[in-house]
Amino acid sequence: MSLMKRSKLYFTALTTTLLLAGCQADTTTEESTTAPEVSASENGESEPTDEHTDVEDTPDDEDDHSHEEDDHDHDHNHSHDEESQAIYDGYFEDDQIEDRELSDWEGEWQSVYPYLMSGELDEVMEHKAALSDSMTAEEYTEYYETGYETEVDFITIEEDRFTFTSDEGEWSGAYVYDGYEVLTYEAGNRGVRFIFELEEGDEEMPAYIQFSDHNIFPTEADHFHFYWGDDRDELLDEVTNWPTYYPAGMDGEDIKTEMISH
Repeated sequence: MSLMKRSKLYFTALTTTLLLAGCQADTTTEESTTAPEVSASENGESEPTDEHTDVEDTPDDEDDHSHEEDDHDHDHNHSHDEESQAIYDGYFEDDQIEDRELSDWEGEWQSVYPYLMSGELDEVMEHKAALSDSMTAEEYTEYYETGYETEVDFITIEEDRFTFTSDEGEWSGAYVYDGYEVLTYEAGNRGVRFIFELEEGDEEMPAYIQFSDHNIFPTEADHFHFYWGDDRDELLDEVTNWPTYYPAGMDGEDIKTEMISH
């Protein structure tokens, strides 16, 4: 049995009552089909969202005109921050979505699953539990064990080529962009899956790869949730297993800090 087929065994249903941020809508790209509605959301898109607070620290100015300009800049930045946070949380308009190139995810990436299983992310689970009225740190850990689980430890993306690395070996393939799908989740928020189709490569490589990284237009990703398989539409229904990857140069402490900051 190939690595990709075995990976499908990890896509188990998780029945929890999570009010989590997520995404899925009836709208798609011009070339995409209508995405099915799903019942749960994925990691950063599926977990409770921390309250976002802007800290204002505007110094007094002796020049009234200068002060007005500072207020204008602050209001602009405040509005921009609110919009960015809303998009991250899964609240955006269809006309804000843009196609993206694979270069947004170019680089070397590592799975966070080993860090979770080693206990290095325990503080993250405790932080989430402290903000939650319904889940304990242990329950969060179980939830993310299902979400993060994967055999693909490292992913390298260079130009149009993906390379998967696991304990069993290394496989690669070239992919082309295949549009995006907009998904709406039970919580009411949404997200976008950016999809790439296999053009040529090793037989172990999946026919389709889908990214979800909380962004909806071209920008460099700082982490991403990853889906792969041979059925494009079936992958859109997968919301319980979302292997998550951070830059390969980060250690457990770096990843923990980054997760808590969100």
